[in-house]
Parts: sequence; C-alpha cells; structure tokens
Amino acid sequence: MTNSIPADSYRHQGLRKLLVQTISQKGITDQQVLAAIEKVPRHFFFDSSFLEYAYEDKPFSIGAGQTISQPFTVAFQSELLHIKKNDKVLEIGTGSGYQACILAELGAKVFTIERQKSLFDKTSKFLPVIGYHTIKTFFGDGYKGLAAYAPFDKVIVTAAAPFIPDALLEQLKPGGILVIPVGANDVQIMTTVTKNSDNTLEKKEYGAFRFVPMLENKAKEK
Repeated sequence: MTNSIPADSYRHQGLRKLLVQTISQKGITDQQVLAAIEKVPRHFFFDSSFLEYAYEDKPFSIGAGQTISQPFTVAFQSELLHIKKNDKVLEIGTGSGYQACILAELGAKVFTIERQKSLFDKTSKFLPVIGYHTIKTFFGDGYKGLAAYAPFDKVIVTAAAPFIPDALLEQLKPGGILVIPVGANDVQIMTTVTKNSDNTLEKKEYGAFRFVPMLENKAKEK
C-alpha cells in the first residue's frame, strides 16, 4: 500500500475485467457486486513490488499477520449482505480497506474497525487519498462493535470468529444481516444471521472458507 495514488492504466482495468469474469464463473451473480469489483483498483492496496499479484483471485499478505482477502471471498460476503443504497454497515477488520471500498461502491455508509494500530494508521490515511472520504475508520476491538453508532443495517466480519459475538447481534437492526466466518480451526463456515422483526435470529451456512483469526482487544503499537 502506498501513500500516493498509483496509476490505474488500461492494463489494470483490463485485468479487473478478467478478474470479474473469473469470480462470475465461480458463482457470483450480483451485478452490482461485480461492477464494484471492476471499479475498485485492487492494485492500489499493494506495495509496488507486488503489483503483479493484485489481480489474481488469491489472498495476499499485507503485514501484521493480516491479508487482503481473495476477491471471490470479498464478492461472496458482499453478495450475502444484500446492500441497499445508504445501508449503514459495520465492518469488523478493516485491513487494507479494500472490502470497505467495495461496500462504499455498493452505496453503503461504512463504519470499519481495525485492531492493529499500524494497519489502522496506514489505512485511515490512505482511503481518503484514493477518493473514499466517507468511510469512517476506528481503532478498536471488533468483538465489541461500535455501540455508539448502532444500530446497523448490516454487519460484516472479515476474520475467523470462534463464535458469533453477542455485541454484534445486539447492534444489528431488526431486519438486518450479519455475515461472519465461524470456526476456531483452520477452516471456517461462512454464516449469515438475519435478525427478524421480532428479534428472533435465523442462521444459514454457506460452505467452507479460510480467514485469519479474529482476535480480541486492541493490538499494541509496535
């Protein structure tokens, strides 16, 4: 990730089109999600020496034990959220900021938490540089959510949670959707929890994925 806006060449745009074809062939059908993937320059979130990897459908290390998620996974979670324009969305695990930008392109009002201070500092400064001024970034413990800004229409967790945190369910509006990979082992089950109008919860599972662990508490600055 750089501190200035990289170039977005015709080659980069062509590579994004190919990436969209790839994830479409893997089962992503939401046209708005596909359009967002095609619009957001994923190479902006890579150090210049690794740009050749930006449009592979693979995760990639961004430091501090974190990764920028595989584009298919980003699209899959985004599709499950069923974003409507002006939805208030809480993201747990800002990381590079790529997922937050996809949500913003879908019309969401994004509130995103990062526990790693080094990543928070870098990403919170970088997102406005590349034009995403409305994404609100916070340094904090994702398990606690953002009670001061609740309730949220949607909640997305981008790390492997050993369980579904109660705070995130409490901060979800009736009718809202939580998307979270659940599992304490190497493989997690992508799960949605919908809060019904009577506050009952409806859970569905969508297959196996791999995420870095969702850790509690803020990480100390190194």
